Amino acid sequence: CTVIFTRLATKDLHKPISILFCNLAVSDLFTSFSGFWISMLFITNPDITIFGSRDMLAPYALYTTSILSTIYNLVSIGVERYLAVAESMRTRFRLSRNHSIAVVFINWVLAFFLGCLPLMGWNCLGTAKSVSVLYSPFCVNYLIFISIPNVVVAFIVPLFTYLRIIIILRKRKLRMKACGQATGTYKSAEIQVARTSIFIWLLALISYAPFFAGVIFDATNHQCHIDLYPGVYIFRNCTAMLITINCLGNPIIYTLNLKTLGAKLKALKCLSINRVRACTI
Repeated sequence: CTVIFTRLATKDLHKPISILFCNLAVSDLFTSFSGFWISMLFITNPDITIFGSRDMLAPYALYTTSILSTIYNLVSIGVERYLAVAESMRTRFRLSRNHSIAVVFINWVLAFFLGCLPLMGWNCLGTAKSVSVLYSPFCVNYLIFISIPNVVVAFIVPLFTYLRIIIILRKRKLRMKACGQATGTYKSAEIQVARTSIFIWLLALISYAPFFAGVIFDATNHQCHIDLYPGVYIFRNCTAMLITINCLGNPIIYTLNLKTLGAKLKALKCLSINRVRACTI
């Protein structure tokens, strides 16, 4: 909410990357909200989160939609950063606000379509065949259908984009060094991109790898719910906590660690006292 408020209160929202940052914060907010909804259902009626119920379809669908939207936004940010660095300045300015809005719209449409498939009928209500043990009444084949391709996208595309950015910055730095020019800016940018990409990979690995492992276990498991209680469901709750940690980590990595955003937060505090000074900041 802090990221969304700060982005909306400043004039940087017209920038393509700012739109993607703000949309990422919205996706994380939806993930946290749907996780809280599922937690309340677990507190009030824990049996439906274990054995499955029609009441779990809507919160699980919202949870899936928000997670998919977060993944697509992370990929979009990586692609936008790559285009901004790899292409010429003329091409960079072609990445307009309308393009970012179109990307956000496509991300949400795709996430809603894939996330709401169980609400459209792809569920295992009333049948025990291929029902998920961890996320009943979802079907195992549905979980495999959405998890494997998106896990590949979430890991492969950022790997390519950020490695390419680092390689491009290093080549430009070596080229400027050969011409006898100062390379401090490129060295600083290379270090910052490398540090950010490492954080992204570690956060994604810690957050989504256990969930993916749970889906694989779900697909190969042939035991019933009672036989797996409570160990497997404790593991399921831990995977949900890790995904929530990802929602907390995204703003820190992408926005809150930026000095410019910190300055804008300070500017918003003193806006009523000294508007001119705030605008200067």
